[in-house]
Amino acid sequence: MNTKNRVMVCDDDKSIAEVIQVILEMSDMSVEVEIDSSQLFDRITKTQPRVLVIDLWMPKMSGDRVIRELRSKEIFKNLYIVCISASMDGMHVAIDAGANAFLAKPFNMDDIVKAVDEGLAA
Repeated sequence: MNTKNRVMVCDDDKSIAEVIQVILEMSDMSVEVEIDSSQLFDRITKTQPRVLVIDLWMPKMSGDRVIRELRSKEIFKNLYIVCISASMDGMHVAIDAGANAFLAKPFNMDDIVKAVDEGLAA
């Protein structure tokens, strides 16, 4: 597996997560999906992705809470985080929490590829 292009997608909507996975894999990225935000820390610690694409509003643990937790840990200081949300105030909430980039839903698939590419290049 190419660790340089490793991406984790976390969205409680499995169909959205799988579409993002397919699009990113078509762009030669290694992608894993987690639909349960409360399981993300264990998964991300094991897989060590370079980029995380995460939904902002999820049950169990919201995306902004996950981002804040990740940013509080030294091991994740270089993780590039792309936050996605249909929320009107999503960009403010995501950037405040520590996300590097924000995409409003619905987004163009080219935009998600571009945002992840930027994260992999960072």
